Amino acid sequence: MSTANLNRSEVAERSRAISVAGYRVELDLRSAVDSAVKTFSTVTTIDLTSSVESTWLDFIGAAVDSVDVDGASIPVEYDGSRIVLRGLGGSNVVRVAAHGHYSRSGEGLHRFVDDADDQTYLYTQYEPADARRVFACFEQPDLKAPFTFEVTAPDGWEVLSNQPATQTLSVDGAQRVTFAPTLPISTYITAIAAGPYHRVASSWSRGELTVELGALCRASLAPYLDAENVFDITRQGLDFYAEYFDYPYPFGKYDQIFVPEYNLGAMENPGLVTFTEAYVFRGSATDEQHQRRANTILHEMAHMWFGDLVTMVWWDDLWLKESFADFMGSLVSAEATRFTDAWVAFAIKRKAWAYLQDQLPTTHPIVADIVDLEAAKLNFDGITYAKGASVLKQLVAFVGRDAFFEAARRYFKAHAYGNTTLVDLLDVLTETSGRDVREWARIWLQTTGGVHAVARRNRCGPDGPAAASARSRNLRLQRVRRSCSHRTRRTRHHRITHVGRPSARSTHTAQRRRPHLRQGAIGRGISVHCRGIPGPRERSACARGDLVVAVELGA
Repeated sequence: MSTANLNRSEVAERSRAISVAGYRVELDLRSAVDSAVKTFSTVTTIDLTSSVESTWLDFIGAAVDSVDVDGASIPVEYDGSRIVLRGLGGSNVVRVAAHGHYSRSGEGLHRFVDDADDQTYLYTQYEPADARRVFACFEQPDLKAPFTFEVTAPDGWEVLSNQPATQTLSVDGAQRVTFAPTLPISTYITAIAAGPYHRVASSWSRGELTVELGALCRASLAPYLDAENVFDITRQGLDFYAEYFDYPYPFGKYDQIFVPEYNLGAMENPGLVTFTEAYVFRGSATDEQHQRRANTILHEMAHMWFGDLVTMVWWDDLWLKESFADFMGSLVSAEATRFTDAWVAFAIKRKAWAYLQDQLPTTHPIVADIVDLEAAKLNFDGITYAKGASVLKQLVAFVGRDAFFEAARRYFKAHAYGNTTLVDLLDVLTETSGRDVREWARIWLQTTGGVHAVARRNRCGPDGPAAASARSRNLRLQRVRRSCSHRTRRTRHHRITHVGRPSARSTHTAQRRRPHLRQGAIGRGISVHCRGIPGPRERSACARGDLVVAVELGA
């Protein structure tokens, strides 16, 4: 079994034994311009405290050159994904010198050569666990620490990280850029970008806080970058979050970089948010395209608080950031930008995606049981994002908008730069709303499926007894044959396959396509509890008895 697949129990044990005071990461990227060179130099120095004699660092790269503990060299024990550390105890300084691979898969440090001008561009993408492809680290979200990056790159390149540069030196015809230390963050949201990127600068201010803004893309796309539109949405988002979260944007600058060959839509690296360059429109763009880009900008911005400032302990609670960001993206679009119909777009696109995924055998609860990294990778889907956002919209209605935002404010203040689980959020929501949100969470976050239907079989008039309700995401009819004394004689289960108004054509088509279906209208022995029928028009038709239900016969 590969040791690259970290499991929940072993990283929890490591977290109990290790605390990290800080990282210093030195990357030499001068070789990037030579496509024949496949690796780069990476040196990581970690200040840590350990209660155990031995543990491991995560690294997936070309080679580990040396490992030092407190200045003394130790034997390199490296299996391709883990570096064994020995001789720990109390406070230690660990230094690892290694070589990493330039990536062509979008994982780790991705290298791209632009056909338009032959220029080379680099950027990183780590979530959920690919920082270890660039530097040796403890690759788990609950071992947060400050990071100081030092990057050596060709002269003339833009070199960026999560924080602003504090020093730039000339070194043998290249530049060595040192960045300010980050606040305590997880490894997966650290970031580096380097290359001849085109940059547009602006700023946002509120009270005494000023945030420097940047929008970047590769040079050949510069004529198409509508930076002012991006900045307008960014400022509107920052205004909204400042007002409702009452926690100043904590990460200094706010660069947004549009990168090539990106596997995702965007990534919430604090201070250096990455986006697919598909959002740089090279021709006339529809309003829907602009709306989708605005939503993504606001989604990633929400992560600065939900996910970056306060982070889940492990990937079980991925929804604590993704569901919230998906919800906030639409909410802020609708209330703070010109895209006032954002919730309509959400219902058509995002919610439809959630409905589709919730019908598949691969569906899972919003709060899933994530035992390892391989399971975590499968959870970035329509359930975690769109269904989670839909359920959060319901939660806001359930607890009240004021109680929801007051809970968010308390949550940020209580857990800033820390890690949380579902219980932490539920506790603060209970405090602010006075409602039992744990039971709500059990029903909506910890189970699969959604719609419930109730069907009744009644030969003896409208007041006859009802069958038990069907369960789970599949609409089912429970057909019960009863005598007039209401004694049950036989029960059969059927699946609703169609709900609609009766017509000769629809009945004929359904029977031709699926001859084993029986078309049953209200009053023909199978009746449907109208609240179980999707859509207000269909429910009205149900109440009038003007309805066709296609029923697949069960045993």
